[in-house]
Amino acid sequence: MDEKETLLEAIRTAVNAAGGKRVTRQQFLNSSGFKVADIFRHFPNQVQPEKIVTPTSTTPSIAPTSRYQRLTNRPTYGNPIDFRGLRHEPVNENGVVFLFGIVARELGFLVEAVQAGFPDCEAKRQIAPGKWQRVRIEFEYESRNFLAHGHDVDGCDVIVCWHYNWADCPGSLEVVELCSLIQSLSASDV
Repeated sequence: MDEKETLLEAIRTAVNAAGGKRVTRQQFLNSSGFKVADIFRHFPNQVQPEKIVTPTSTTPSIAPTSRYQRLTNRPTYGNPIDFRGLRHEPVNENGVVFLFGIVARELGFLVEAVQAGFPDCEAKRQIAPGKWQRVRIEFEYESRNFLAHGHDVDGCDVIVCWHYNWADCPGSLEVVELCSLIQSLSASDV
């Protein structure tokens, strides 16, 4: 069975385990062992964090999580996460920058500078006892936005994003997916 078929079978299993009810992407990831990158590799335009998977089709059928219409004169928020002063998941690049600032030291980065131009951030990280190295970081809400924004792969070392969804990301770029990492970090300040 190829990876896509294995993924579809895992979706069906998760839905069956939930008694045929809808399963959120996060519930699926927690129970299946698959990663966000696996989903986006096979269903790049269908599976979004605010959507849910339904049990009956051969490919994930996506339904909105809310029956309410969006009000145009109000901001929107991500799902609640209550993580160290951040009440909701990021919904844009600025939210990613803020969240990275909260966890940068814990992830081993010492931020030297943040700027509006490419790359967004210069930081250092320890590569051996007493040895530090400079890294160039680009912040993106979704990793594939790096490509969409026309950034030069040679001008960056690390993409820090909320969602990793760039299946063909060059191996020379390290991707730090914050939505996965914060699950392993304490929600309270360290």
